[in-house]
Amino acid sequence: MTSLAQKVVAQEEIIEMCSVRVGQTLYGIPVTRILEILGKPVKQPVPLAPDYIGGLVHYRGEVLTTVSLRRLLEMPPREDAEDILVFEGADGYFGLLVDEVGEVMTVMPADFESNPSTLDDRRKALFAGAYKLKNALLVMLDPERLDPVRLADAAPA
Repeated sequence: MTSLAQKVVAQEEIIEMCSVRVGQTLYGIPVTRILEILGKPVKQPVPLAPDYIGGLVHYRGEVLTTVSLRRLLEMPPREDAEDILVFEGADGYFGLLVDEVGEVMTVMPADFESNPSTLDDRRKALFAGAYKLKNALLVMLDPERLDPVRLADAAPA
């Protein structure tokens, strides 16, 4: 294999992940799935909404529904403003509230581990597995699993 071909193969194996923190845990989302990262915009509460709905935000002339990863993980609400990542979902755009957006990291498919069988069903539904880093785990989030439409459909009646 030529060195150019080796470089192409090596580049295909590298996955760029945007790292985010919620509490002490490091999560990763494929960079290609993120439309935009909003700073800490003002959220408007949604009365009678499920607990995981973090509020509404103005986004490019539209109203963006946000999902709180903290609340999905049954963590207490955060007092400080949160960062919002914007994704395209089944019925339009939605936002994901995280404590902090970190750096873009590169990971290799060989470092991926699927969810352990001991993980509870609720978290299995949210997490897509994890990447082993040198000193930590990067828990993989799939935006499709965090779409408020999908979460509403999965909620018990």
